[in-house]
Amino acid sequence: MIPVVSIVGQRSNSGKTTLLVKLLKEAKNRGWRVAAVKHDVHGFEMDKPGKDTWRFAQAGADVVAISSPEKMAILEKVQEEQTLAQVLERINNVDLIFTEGYKHGNQPRIEVFRSEVHQELLSKPEQLIAIASDVQFELGVPCFDLDDARGICDFLASKYGLK
Repeated sequence: MIPVVSIVGQRSNSGKTTLLVKLLKEAKNRGWRVAAVKHDVHGFEMDKPGKDTWRFAQAGADVVAISSPEKMAILEKVQEEQTLAQVLERINNVDLIFTEGYKHGNQPRIEVFRSEVHQELLSKPEQLIAIASDVQFELGVPCFDLDDARGICDFLASKYGLK
């Protein structure tokens, strides 16, 4: 089973995306194959109006796929929001999956905490595998600096047996 680690924080501008980008770069430097899954409660648009794939969707296609020598994308209309488990079922051939924005899920979490933005942690201690913060916490889990992607990846490598 592919390990899943959720990067969580209380709200926007907490530093979740910034940390996740650093973790992805460090993971790739180590040769890991990684996936990133973003939850968006507001809905999103990935296609560009006027492009062929956009026109296919506008014409009624329920699934639109595009493929090139470097990458592939599949956009699917859904009747209801997919659970994280349903999304994860579609991901394979990776060493580690990071998620962002699934703060109500039960995946192992690394919480991003910035003292200028937050008053208290979002997560209960038992939900956490680590904290990334500008202040120290004594909760029985490692607490890393917000910029310590190398240290966090060392921790994840040890925890999940990644090379």
